[in-house]
Amino acid sequence: MNFHVLTLFPEMIENAMSYSVIGRAVKEGIIKINAVNIRDFSKNKQRHVDDYPYGGGAGMVMQPQPVYDAYKSLNVKEGTRVLYMTPQGKPFNQEIVSELAVEEELVILCGHYEGIDERVIEEIVTDEISMGDFVLTGGEIPAMAVIDSVSRLKKGVLGKEESFMEESFSNGLLEYPQYTRPPVFMGRSVPDILLSGHHKNIDTWRHRQSLIRTMEKRPDILKSIQLNKDDKEFIEAYKSCTDTNFK
Repeated sequence: MNFHVLTLFPEMIENAMSYSVIGRAVKEGIIKINAVNIRDFSKNKQRHVDDYPYGGGAGMVMQPQPVYDAYKSLNVKEGTRVLYMTPQGKPFNQEIVSELAVEEELVILCGHYEGIDERVIEEIVTDEISMGDFVLTGGEIPAMAVIDSVSRLKKGVLGKEESFMEESFSNGLLEYPQYTRPPVFMGRSVPDILLSGHHKNIDTWRHRQSLIRTMEKRPDILKSIQLNKDDKEFIEAYKSCTDTNFK
């Protein structure tokens, strides 16, 4: 899969994406990250890409011409999705990640300053994406989050398919708690069920832990999930149960 990132700080993208799982996937050629410096397409001697906004106001706005020329230099296929990272966009979630993971190529546009001239956004952008209701200094961090989350769903990036199949949001629920050695740490023991070797019971316990975690930490998610009869009965029993051993 190819990621093209239009940015004022290509080194930021290249350096951060050269480590860990994503860095290994790049080295193995499973994914490619092409960070394009928008400044290289400025027609200004000082390589300026911003100017004062029409109508006045604080801050500077990125000009349309360098952004458009940087995009055209990619020579991507018609229909290639262009993501603009902006707090005004659609909230990013695992459903969008799965949708983007089927693409062969993505273009990610990183804004800066007070934003980008609206005309070039209208011309090239297909999707506006937001990481949440907060403002960052630029779109580079959100762009890296998109690359990381989408890449993990591509075959060969993770060691095992189960690595992402059982994670938070992969089935609509938050992930169950994880444990490793030692069996006792700071007086806290690993749940006996995980040491039992009974895989069916372990799977049931993990699923119920996911239900509990989602109910307690993200009840909003639980409302949008189609639960079966057993899950509904378990949740109702859990809500009414005061026995801490119920888990």
